[in-house]
Amino acid sequence: QVQLAESGGGLVQAGGSLRLSCAASGRTSSLYTMGWFRQAPGKGREFVGSVRWSGGSTNYADSVKGRFTISRDNAKNTVYLQMNSLKPEDTAAYYCAARYTAANIYRDWGQGTQVTVSS
Repeated sequence: QVQLAESGGGLVQAGGSLRLSCAASGRTSSLYTMGWFRQAPGKGREFVGSVRWSGGSTNYADSVKGRFTISRDNAKNTVYLQMNSLKPEDTAAYYCAARYTAANIYRDWGQGTQVTVSS
């Protein structure tokens, strides 16, 4: 089990950029994949993207492909979400989550960080 803490959210104008961080602590050696999700007010949770802890391969939702980039720094046990060309519809609480096996089940979640994009 790991503990996750997101940071880096804030208010940005449309077209701007933000970088979110997710610091992991605890049994990070057991990590398989780290994912980013978001939830806008009144909407369900949406998958944003993920990165394999070993190897670094990434996967993105179509809604963010080409604008968002996920990376990880294993030495710092930190995953990043670089968000460029932000749109008002990207406004949401962003969460990172940990997966420990190939099964698509994220078992541990951070507390979330708010991203607000003004038009």
